[in-house]
Amino acid sequence: MFVDSHCHLSFPEFASQLPQIRQAMADANVDRALCICTTLEEFEAVHALAMRYDNFWASAGVHPDNEGIAEPTVDKLVELAARPKVVGIGETGLDYYQMEERKGGRSIADLEWQRERFRTHIRAAQRCGKPLIIHTRASSADTIAILKEEGEDGSAGAVGGVFHCFTETAEVARAALDLGFHISFSGIITFKNAADLREVARFVPEDRLLIETDSPYLAPVPYRGKTNNPSYVAYVARQVAELRGLSVEQVGELTSRNFEALFRPRQS
Repeated sequence: MFVDSHCHLSFPEFASQLPQIRQAMADANVDRALCICTTLEEFEAVHALAMRYDNFWASAGVHPDNEGIAEPTVDKLVELAARPKVVGIGETGLDYYQMEERKGGRSIADLEWQRERFRTHIRAAQRCGKPLIIHTRASSADTIAILKEEGEDGSAGAVGGVFHCFTETAEVARAALDLGFHISFSGIITFKNAADLREVARFVPEDRLLIETDSPYLAPVPYRGKTNNPSYVAYVARQVAELRGLSVEQVGELTSRNFEALFRPRQS
């Protein structure tokens, strides 16, 4: 009934837990998951999960915050995207959060490498015709601007995609929707201090709505602070259902339908 549209099951904390996680998913009616790649070095492990399990899929990409790793090229991303069960490009985007603290005093101007990496992913997605999985944190203006500059403006030929783990304002959500993108909500919408984000979850059109865990991060209430896993996406669905006056089953159905329309998993 539910699809976790963004999780990181290749991370070390899950290495010995996959049987238990898969049973928990089955118990929670979470029947599919998209395993997200964050470095080229990680890709083979992510792809192996998708090939091993018939209800897992994979992406190909390099997270905007990762440094000191193999830098992607358009050709390399297109090559990886051609592998069986690879359904998206990313996660990719921009991350300017706490620049002074996390980036050794560097300025946003110093992050041109992030912006160029983002453009590389957009061009790869356009070449292979697969959707983008967008990470944007404290960087929404540049994220939107670069998407527009690269032709991701909702017009014919644009590949679109999803703004995953959405935490931005309603204004940013509307801008993303105007560009043809989906919006995905994580366990953050269950947090006490996320009232503004819950308002965003109320107005996103039904046909652009996705849910995710971003496991192992951001476990929803009542598991906040614990290691997240895809079975907990059901709690995100329950919060969305409450906000929108729908049944949990309806949220499961519509978000699963949206996942299929965006990522076309049966064709990969």
